Amino acid sequence: MNNARAATAATTPMEPLDPLDRRIVNALQRGLPLVPRPYAQAAAALGMTEAMLLERLRALLASGVLTRFGPLYQIERAGGRFVLCACHAPAARMEAVIAAINAQPEVAHHYARTHHLNLWFVLAVARPEQVAPLLARIAATAGVEVLPFPKEREFFVNLYLPA
Repeated sequence: MNNARAATAATTPMEPLDPLDRRIVNALQRGLPLVPRPYAQAAAALGMTEAMLLERLRALLASGVLTRFGPLYQIERAGGRFVLCACHAPAARMEAVIAAINAQPEVAHHYARTHHLNLWFVLAVARPEQVAPLLARIAATAGVEVLPFPKEREFFVNLYLPA
């Protein structure tokens, strides 16, 4: 998803969420119903129309309140692997390093941070043996050392926004 690939730290203040947006965020974290029209059913449970729910979600994404809206996969169950990676991208080369990293289709998204390891990204590969050669290719094309942080344990963090 292109908008997720360009996720960076917010630099502008955002308007506070109104109670309806808070209810939407809280409700949809638990998932969408597995029915032919999941947004219509979710909207009905929230007391609104499907069109209204979709417009609110688009606005939350456009404003940066949500940086991504989509399913989370347990890729390991399908034989694949997610790997969190970090590198130091010199300020003068930041855009070039980002471009080299994002050129790889296996890169799900990246984040800029204010730390020596100032660029973090996530790899998603179909098979674990693809990780090492992909990291070597990224390091060579981006001209940076890439540090992998493979998942050791999975945590689910649920954000609850009081209305």
